[in-house]
Amino acid sequence: MGHKNSLPPLTLVIGGAASGKSALAEARVLGSGLTPVYVATAQGWDDEMRAKIARHRARRSGWREIEAPMDLPAALATLRVGEAALVDCLTLWLTNVLLAETDLAEAEDALVAALAASLAPMVCVTNEVGQGIVPDTPLGRRFREAQGRLNQRIAAQADSVVAVMAGLPLVLKGTAWA
Repeated sequence: MGHKNSLPPLTLVIGGAASGKSALAEARVLGSGLTPVYVATAQGWDDEMRAKIARHRARRSGWREIEAPMDLPAALATLRVGEAALVDCLTLWLTNVLLAETDLAEAEDALVAALAASLAPMVCVTNEVGQGIVPDTPLGRRFREAQGRLNQRIAAQADSVVAVMAGLPLVLKGTAWA
């Protein structure tokens, strides 16, 4: 039996910082009628990030929460039929992987495989980082290139891709959002 707002197996929601992408992704998961699962990739390194995590957590009371700052594929393997997951966000996961000096290609391959194997539909949030100035540090440039490649790879695999600007969705791939 389908839900009013059923989810395809994989949706990518992409946008700039503070564009409204997380709120739209949350609404999409909640609208599916499935049990919501929040897969968090953030780490509370400072007071500002800890406060942001607390605000997001308060907004998502009633969600099953999985913290996966590094081993996102293992977290996705725990998803069950009847659940819908929100992965928020791929940008922070990529940052964690880069800073840990993990094999990036291996980590990406494992993530792509886990997304394909998931028993639950999921909505992944990511940042568009290629529209600003060129970063002035080698690590910044490496991150921007890695994020662009990851976004392209996940978008190619996704059934639906939605860009968000000023809180408004623009469907790039798949069917329109209600």
